[in-house]
Amino acid sequence: MLNKLYTKRGSELPLQPWNIYPRPQLRRDSFVCLNGKWDFTVTDGDEPKVFDRKITLPFAPESLLSGIGETFDESSALWYRKEFEVPELRDGKRLLLHFGAVDQVAHVYMNGIMLGKHEGGYDHFSFDVTGCVKETNTLIVKVTDNLSDFVFPYGKQCRKRGGMWYTPVSGIWQTVWLEEVPERYIRSLRIETGTDYASISVDGVSDGVVTVKGVEGSFSLSDSKALIRIEDPHLWSPEDPYLYDFTVTSGQDKVDSYFALRSLEIKEINGIGRLCLNGRPYFFHGLLDQGYWSDGLLTPASPECYADDILAMKSLGFNMLRKHIKTEPEQFYYDCDRLGMVVFQDMVNNGKYSFLRDTALPTVGFIKRSDDNLHKDIETRRRFVEGMERTVEQLYNHPCICCWTIFNEGWGQFCGTEMYRKLKKLDGSRFIDTASGWFSGCETDFDSRHVYFRRLKLKAGKKPLFLSEFGGYSFKPEGHVFNEDQTYGYGKFKDRESFVKAFCELYENEVLPLVKDGLSAAVYTQVSDVEDETNGLFSFDRYVLKVRPEEFLDISRRLTSGNNFSANPD
Repeated sequence: MLNKLYTKRGSELPLQPWNIYPRPQLRRDSFVCLNGKWDFTVTDGDEPKVFDRKITLPFAPESLLSGIGETFDESSALWYRKEFEVPELRDGKRLLLHFGAVDQVAHVYMNGIMLGKHEGGYDHFSFDVTGCVKETNTLIVKVTDNLSDFVFPYGKQCRKRGGMWYTPVSGIWQTVWLEEVPERYIRSLRIETGTDYASISVDGVSDGVVTVKGVEGSFSLSDSKALIRIEDPHLWSPEDPYLYDFTVTSGQDKVDSYFALRSLEIKEINGIGRLCLNGRPYFFHGLLDQGYWSDGLLTPASPECYADDILAMKSLGFNMLRKHIKTEPEQFYYDCDRLGMVVFQDMVNNGKYSFLRDTALPTVGFIKRSDDNLHKDIETRRRFVEGMERTVEQLYNHPCICCWTIFNEGWGQFCGTEMYRKLKKLDGSRFIDTASGWFSGCETDFDSRHVYFRRLKLKAGKKPLFLSEFGGYSFKPEGHVFNEDQTYGYGKFKDRESFVKAFCELYENEVLPLVKDGLSAAVYTQVSDVEDETNGLFSFDRYVLKVRPEEFLDISRRLTSGNNFSANPD
């Protein structure tokens, strides 16, 4: 039996959910949220004659919080309609319409005029609607979503959900909003930092002034760029997540943002590769974070849900989340930036999955395989690269992101060395895990392993050893289970006490010794249960935290203690 599970925040949903500025690193005073009730209908592709249902945005129609709670045939078209009023624009002002994310292909119309088309389900896009805006406006969005061709990145979505595959998500699943800007405005920022400087590049304007809170004086934009030197720098870390707030002013436009100072590097210490944060070896003590919610699927009921998860995991001593083949609204990364949680960010996979090739044979040891001839379809490869480029562009400025994962367990994997080099050109400042789990005969920064069903017997070498997935112990807390008939996990426990005992012993007896022998990072599966998967530290509805801080925090402190490292880099 499948149960409808609401989170605490989902049971108290406001009339206009997610009514916060969606872009924390490029904030203006201008913001009109269009979330809430929209007209909705589904057709076989033709334009609808009537909109016969209501849907609540920004939640996908498959979710409980949308008010629909259904899945649709992939040949269907989802239609959204919203009527809204806009005050008369001030002289010289323009109006932008923003979409956080729409899965997969969106056609957008306003007042009968087609604004454009966007393809891809995980990145934001916008339109300048100045030329067609009226006092009262009608916005129509048509969305199609075809998972079966495996061309667009899709993550864990599956038409036949079950096991490690989840309910698919279609349509609008992030905030829709309006913003007024001047004729000449700041379109985006690119923030490069080290341990004592920040370089701010601005797209859209060439001159202006940058002011940094707590730093004396101001810094002029020259050819769209400002270099800021920081005396007595305050470095960012999970233990001390210090952020420098700054403002960019150019002409009539002003935006607020922030940066952090930190460094990432790999050092060889006594013949072992170690990951270093701010010049010192650092153990990245992490959890797999799928980013699914029992009532909102890809979208939590409230932005505060991210901080709830982050702080709960920090209370157990974790300092890193591996965001697993999903990208989030920017609020998630902002919360990780300000609260102090490292993110190892996966690219979202596409390509056809094969259980035999991608899971069964590698699990028993068949992992040495060339990936040059895998997933040879040209369009599938192009879409993956396009998604990777968009992900880096959209998330680059967030200091919490310390690592990119290109491929997970061979899913959609092709030409790993080529992809590694391409990503290094896009971003040479972060670690790169080219092939998380296996099929790793390509350039990469890690020796990255997934270990389930057997003891953790690994040997560190010159590449940093990364236990990128392990554990996955299952415990189903009564009354908080999505699927009562199916259980998916790696080791099953009937009560909380036996689960906690096994969980703590796994770290005590197997992970701690590996850290002393050279393990640089580890990712336990996982933050929360997800549908059939009951191997989370949280229940799917986030009501039950299966492990208490007093039961695990001491182990976390010993894992991350500098005493585990074999030499001091100084």
